[in-house]
Amino acid sequence: MISQFFVLSQRGDNIVFRDYRGEVPKGSAEIFFRKVKFWKEDGEGDAPPVFNLDGVNYFHVKVVGLLFVATTRINASPSLVLELLQRIARVIKDYLGVLNEDSLRKNFVLVYELLDEVIDFGYVQTTSTEVLKSYVFNEPIVVDAARLPPLGPASIFVQGNKRMPGTAVTKSVVGNEPGGRNREEIFVDIIEKISVTFSSSGYILTSEIDGTIQMKSYLTGNPEIRLALNEDLSIGRGGRSIYDYSSSSGGGTVILDDCNFHESVHLDNFDSDRTLVLVPPEGEFPVMNYRMTQEFKPPFRINALIEEAGPLKAEVILKVRAEFASSITANTVMVQMPLPTFTTRVSFELEPGAVGNTTDFKEATKRLEWGLKKIVGGSEHTLRARLTFSQESHGNIVKESGPVSMTFTIPMYNASKLQVKYLQIAKKSNTYNPYRWVRYVTQANSYVARL
Repeated sequence: MISQFFVLSQRGDNIVFRDYRGEVPKGSAEIFFRKVKFWKEDGEGDAPPVFNLDGVNYFHVKVVGLLFVATTRINASPSLVLELLQRIARVIKDYLGVLNEDSLRKNFVLVYELLDEVIDFGYVQTTSTEVLKSYVFNEPIVVDAARLPPLGPASIFVQGNKRMPGTAVTKSVVGNEPGGRNREEIFVDIIEKISVTFSSSGYILTSEIDGTIQMKSYLTGNPEIRLALNEDLSIGRGGRSIYDYSSSSGGGTVILDDCNFHESVHLDNFDSDRTLVLVPPEGEFPVMNYRMTQEFKPPFRINALIEEAGPLKAEVILKVRAEFASSITANTVMVQMPLPTFTTRVSFELEPGAVGNTTDFKEATKRLEWGLKKIVGGSEHTLRARLTFSQESHGNIVKESGPVSMTFTIPMYNASKLQVKYLQIAKKSNTYNPYRWVRYVTQANSYVARL
């Protein structure tokens, strides 16, 4: 049971606010944003998703830069409320097509109508887009796709040799296209977030993949779908290693630690032929979530070295090597490294011919930042940084620096080798042939190299 629900922008503006029970002060949104912005209890870093302040429990999730928040005075289950916030965001996105501040402001009447159907007096009624279509009939005001920020290569969907821009999935599931007809198509995302920790000598200490198969359907009549995965897929740790560097996708046994499925998925044939059968509900939903902690080939190798170069000086050498095929390109790569607290100045030296690189020294946080617009598979990039200190180090500068962390996005690559082999849609007629689009995206969750 929740008392209030509200959505805040990055500036703290109140975009949506609904008070269901009148138990929490009206200024809770301002109190919450001030607390989150100036969070000091746990040193530097973001506020936790759940915290208590003056007897009020605050729950929040961040979705595309917007803060979705719920408040209550009772001891509600955190996982339940956080899941509710994620589902509300998903329902709003299903209806509006695009979830951002502009679309919320333009469609505030529709958003409030959805909230009144989803929650009644603080109690959840439904978060199903399919059920809500029976009660909410307003059509959204569509945000012009041309005004959306560029999505980059990771947004490209693929069907054979065809390509589809990521903006195609920003359509509302309830609004009609010009001409009154909707294009029959379905989008499947295989999104993996990887966590890797390297030792100072380059060995892998820990590795983990958190993945999800996400689906968004624009099919009319809810036809049955058969989604086939790798035939050699194994669930549960059998003690075998899959440290197979021969391929980054497709071949090789895939061993998952555990997984769970959407309630609409039928698993009758899953044990025999690894096929998921489902009737997709309206809107966007996760077909399958999975986790893998077996060894896998990391997409990048990071080598970092810091050594003294005279009194009050030191030199840092960072090397990043892409371990994937040359046909694949990573983008929005950012490498960060904390430096000793007495660092006052940093000068950078890039390799000759380097294009699309940015370097910066954040003096307030004593952090080195190296941005690379893109990295082609098989390439290696090097950065040299010369540090100037305000005082001599009385300890080990290696211990006072690092670890090196890295964020990136790699389209059309998945480290686990999990693949959608085929996507069959039950035919309504001989001429029925909807479009099927599949996209693979790998992102860094925690990618760290120790010095």
